[in-house]
Amino acid sequence: MQHKEIVKQWIDLADMDLTLSQHSAKTMHPTPHEIICFHCQQFTEKYLKAFLISKGIEPPYTHDLVKLLSLCEAENAVFSEIKERCAILTEYGVQPRYPADMRINEDDMKRALHYAEVVKSFFLEKVSELFETA
Repeated sequence: MQHKEIVKQWIDLADMDLTLSQHSAKTMHPTPHEIICFHCQQFTEKYLKAFLISKGIEPPYTHDLVKLLSLCEAENAVFSEIKERCAILTEYGVQPRYPADMRINEDDMKRALHYAEVVKSFFLEKVSELFETA
């Protein structure tokens, strides 16, 4: 499979995560806050991994967005702009998928959706070459 096609697949999957999150927040009752937060994290993870792949870097198997972000920052310092958002979204990468003491509420969900949308805008504005590759 060609490099550009792999990047496009990561972006397409990521966009599905974000679309699912946005749709679920509007239409599902009761609203699955945990699942929406999880998919916001997954969206961000896939965009970061797509960027790394576009640079010829094999992304590590991790859900830690800060770790992925540091690899992206090594390629382009502009990634520091989304560090705080990635740190918060990282919390939703695994724990919400299993019974735990983590309590995710509507405010958490709204913040996760907002941060995912900020990440998407960041990529479209600051890392637009990723979409040209795809």
